[in-house]
Amino acid sequence: MDSLGGTPYYILEFGDELVYFSPYTVSLFLLALVFTLFAVIAKPERQVDIAFGGDAYYAKETSLQELKFRRFMAIACGFASMGAMVTGDVFNFTLFISLVGICNVGIVAAVKNRHVQNAAYQYGIVALAATVPLFGAAATIAATTGTLSMVELWSNATPAVPPVVKALLVLGVMGEGMAPFYAAKAEMFRAPGAPYVIMCSLSSLLIFLRVIEVVLVI
Repeated sequence: MDSLGGTPYYILEFGDELVYFSPYTVSLFLLALVFTLFAVIAKPERQVDIAFGGDAYYAKETSLQELKFRRFMAIACGFASMGAMVTGDVFNFTLFISLVGICNVGIVAAVKNRHVQNAAYQYGIVALAATVPLFGAAATIAATTGTLSMVELWSNATPAVPPVVKALLVLGVMGEGMAPFYAAKAEMFRAPGAPYVIMCSLSSLLIFLRVIEVVLVI
């Protein structure tokens, strides 16, 4: 079985569900793993504000409890991203994408900043709405082909997936943080604490790169 990302190195099956490792998925998986390790071991930044028109500046203090929560959510986002990179099941793929959206909100939800929390709320609404086309696409694939396994869909032994279903899948991924819905997420980057905030952008990029492979081969 050849996928768009190359011949899989290994396919691990759990009944109807499976995980597969190909050159493409392994590279994305390792990228997510590296940034997750950064979130584990890195010390967060101390954000500095500079007064406009003067030399005054001050460093924002972040409580230890807030940092622990945001570190946990960044790690959870990394694990969800890694799962989305190697899963070979369409339903699990959409589930991991939804978890990435939830974790992105969680990374900045603890920040005591009105603008950041307002942006997180708006992004949360968009991410919540994006689950409708995501899971709708997975349900339609199961109904029309009788399977959610990407291996079965790639084998051409099942009925063709309707193009509208692929469009719904891409739309759902876009709603989880890609353009044009990325605008609802932009204000969240006023939150202090890299590398945690960076995980929001990286996770969105990774799932977009993975969905390209999925929609081109199913």
